[in-house]
Amino acid sequence: MITRATVIAALDAIRDPKSGQGLVAAGLAQGLTVTEDRAGFVMEVPAGDTALYAPVRDAAEAALKAIPGMARVSVVLTAETAPATKPARTAALSPQAVEQTRAGAPVPTDRPAHVRRVLAVASGKGGVGKSTVAANLAAALTARGLSVGVLDADVYGPSMPTMLGVSGKPEYRDGMIEPHTAHSLKVMSVGLLTGANDAMVWRGPMASQAITQMLTQTRWGTEAAPLDILVVDLPPGTGDVQLTLIQKTPLDGAVIVSTPQEVALADARRAHALFQKVKVPTLGLIENMSGDVFGRGGAEAEAARLGVSFLGDLPLDAALREAGDAGTPLVSADRDGDTARRFAEVAARVADVLGI
Repeated sequence: MITRATVIAALDAIRDPKSGQGLVAAGLAQGLTVTEDRAGFVMEVPAGDTALYAPVRDAAEAALKAIPGMARVSVVLTAETAPATKPARTAALSPQAVEQTRAGAPVPTDRPAHVRRVLAVASGKGGVGKSTVAANLAAALTARGLSVGVLDADVYGPSMPTMLGVSGKPEYRDGMIEPHTAHSLKVMSVGLLTGANDAMVWRGPMASQAITQMLTQTRWGTEAAPLDILVVDLPPGTGDVQLTLIQKTPLDGAVIVSTPQEVALADARRAHALFQKVKVPTLGLIENMSGDVFGRGGAEAEAARLGVSFLGDLPLDAALREAGDAGTPLVSADRDGDTARRFAEVAARVADVLGI
């Protein structure tokens, strides 16, 4: 069994380039978690120092992996963000944020730089195909001529590197993360910061740090070429990651994915209730895996009960799964197929509501 003392010794053998102390002694190994064969932590540095500390992060990963018996390692480098003063924060509040403050809901800060719209793709439970829908919806929005990014915020089960065929750590340039590009989409995922088989051993604060870094420190767009829409693939449920996202950026809306089954619809109601509580509009429900196996029509009926739009139904399609496993959205691989047509209809409804 790997001990915490062994991990600390390995990390303190690596020097903080500013203080000269070991990483733990310098307070750089935040949220350090050690289990039988895994270790992970967040290294938070001043906003302008990410390039300086990128080699330190790599050295820390290498040192941990060199410990006998170590199977999985995750080290996330993130930059500090200076808290706004109270007067500046109040001046920056939108009418929506003021309403949220009065309601006791989290108040979001500014949206990511050069991003026009932020759309969350959510589900109440896992296994309903949320990430598959997010990837193909993003591709369908791109097919409409929009500039689209995908943020894989499913910290504990990142799927986008596989579904979109991207790999390798992103580059840091001028203190910003350069997202990967695939299928005309800009892509960022925690799965690109760790090994493909690494298990995330983070508690809530570490997961929140990772989401904050990917959301605010990724170069999604530029002043000359802003991103039309950032599609955020949320983890299932209503936990820390969802609340962190809501706190960090104003969401223009959320779509909720569910299968027709009652057990999935019950969790979809909870997801809708969360967005209602924090004043984020639910743009509608999408029924996935619709057909003979799981039934059909459940999500449409639920949308009517909740008073939200029904955005469309998607069949249980083996080709959809095969395309995702191959790293290409089916919308891109088979543009003229029935499933691609259905995604195009959903994308048209979403774009219309968001005014893009």
